[in-house]
Amino acid sequence: MMAFSSFWKYCAPLSLLLLVSYSHTARGQAVQAENVTVLEGGTAQISCRLQNYDGSIVVIQNPRRQTLFFNGTRALKDDRFQMVLFSQQLVRITLTNVSVSDEGGYFCQLYTDDTHHQVATLSVVVPPEMPTVEVKTEAVEGGEVELTCLSPRSKPPATLRWVRDRREIPGVISQQENGKTVSVSNTIRIPVERKDNGAALSCEASHPALVAQKRVRHYSLDVHFAPTVKIIPPQGILREGDSLSLTCSVTGNPLPRDIQWSRVNDTLPERAEKTANILQVSRLSQSHNGTYLCQAHNNYGRAADHYTLLVYVFVPPNPHPAIAHPTLPSSSFAKEYEDPGAVVETHSAVPYAVIGGILALLVFTVICVLIVTIWCSVRQKGSYLTHEASGLDEHGEVQEAFLNGNDASQGKKEYLL
Repeated sequence: MMAFSSFWKYCAPLSLLLLVSYSHTARGQAVQAENVTVLEGGTAQISCRLQNYDGSIVVIQNPRRQTLFFNGTRALKDDRFQMVLFSQQLVRITLTNVSVSDEGGYFCQLYTDDTHHQVATLSVVVPPEMPTVEVKTEAVEGGEVELTCLSPRSKPPATLRWVRDRREIPGVISQQENGKTVSVSNTIRIPVERKDNGAALSCEASHPALVAQKRVRHYSLDVHFAPTVKIIPPQGILREGDSLSLTCSVTGNPLPRDIQWSRVNDTLPERAEKTANILQVSRLSQSHNGTYLCQAHNNYGRAADHYTLLVYVFVPPNPHPAIAHPTLPSSSFAKEYEDPGAVVETHSAVPYAVIGGILALLVFTVICVLIVTIWCSVRQKGSYLTHEASGLDEHGEVQEAFLNGNDASQGKKEYLL
């Protein structure tokens, strides 16, 4: 009993002290901090909420534990930090032009009998800039092209994808950390042909800071290929005195700059004029006949096309096609390059006259045959009727002699006569 009295004698004051301390803490001051997320370059608001504030000292420090404000008074010379509110319930500062180097925990400290502090974490989001396109390998017809879409800086990492004709092209994605930001790339390899030159591709960058928007870099394929050459000839035939104009249509990438005109086994005519891809020759004659070439080349090959010129001699048409033509050229070379229109007109008249004469003779022969046939048929029918009537008369006389009896011999005699 005496032992219990001694224990209570020493413990009662201690219990009373703990009770008083608990009551003071329950009614004591407190501080709360709020986390903040802001876009790089934006403005952050860092707030410290106070409870039961009695005028004690309030200190705000940056992540490097440098004091920014001491009871509302600036302590660090950084004009980006401004004290915008200091009240019994709330202390608020702003930080303008935020960068990733400002990221971290900001301390709200309340100095009373015991130091109370809370940390407001500042997070900086870095949206991606417009992505860039790098060509790793040159695009040549029949080969492959390697393209890389690059977003050099973002936080968190941006998402990149290649698109062609609204379809995604799978690629190899890589990331590299650059301090607090991340560099992202997406590389594709695609086969290319001549028809792919100028095809539209796009690289799209998406990011939480962009919400539903995307940053898109457009790219057109630049496929290199050897040139093609085609000469566009004039319409119709060319006669002496006409003008010749030839256009050389050239394609290629890069487009050939030097287009060459020439004539096979001969030089170009003196009156030939070359203007870019056009060759013109005025007042044509048969001396201009020949094969003309257009040639072009670039770093990936060369090409050529040819045109054979035939200048015809004008021969006036003969008004009497049945009569021989004394004006026709006697040499075989002249006959080869006569005006085709004149040749057809003079040579086609004789066959038509011969064919007309033959047809008239055939018609006349057929008509004659029909007349003779009809005449013979009528004559043969009249002779048959005459013989038939004669036979009937003879038969009647014999019958009459038989009926008369006694005059039979006489009748017979008369018949015979």
